[in-house]
Amino acid sequence: MSSARLLLASKSPRRRTLLAQIGVPHLVLDIEVDETPRPAEAPADCALRLAEAKAIAGAAQAGCQPADVVLAADTVVVLDDRLLGKPRDREDGLAMLASLSGRSHQVLTAVAVMAAGRVESRLSRSTVTFRETTTAERERYWASGEPLDKAGGYAIQGLGAALIQRLEGSYSGVMGLPLFETAELLGPAGIDIWQEEGA
Repeated sequence: MSSARLLLASKSPRRRTLLAQIGVPHLVLDIEVDETPRPAEAPADCALRLAEAKAIAGAAQAGCQPADVVLAADTVVVLDDRLLGKPRDREDGLAMLASLSGRSHQVLTAVAVMAAGRVESRLSRSTVTFRETTTAERERYWASGEPLDKAGGYAIQGLGAALIQRLEGSYSGVMGLPLFETAELLGPAGIDIWQEEGA
């Protein structure tokens, strides 16, 4: 049984749900990191840099103990080599959804673990293909409120699932925390998966 304490440097309810899915108890850290991409930064490099920065920021937070393990992640949506962040407003969100209609895009999620003064990271790459959508459908989806705080303006685990024709890669990665890569990092850091409830 794990004796280390896992701290999740993310307020995302989706990441909490995914950690619970693989039986990993955790506490949540509220951290703030500037997520602005750097000029000419490759999307994969951006995701990895931000995930690592969040893990390091979490470990530096007051109250963290030397034995704590900090987990962080960052997801970027890429269409035509362009990063699609969270929609700024309704117009931006509808434009994003229109640009994704009938096309494939990449979802890159980096996960990072800070333990014993070292940060390790992994990258999950997935390709998501949207079916053709109508203006009315996109407006109804936007009105649901779901796209507001999602990279790319949709949620694969929510109402947005009806827009997705095909997924190649990691479902959990598109949700925001690739579980294969996460488990790969947690084990060496002393965090067991499949712990009993309340362990």
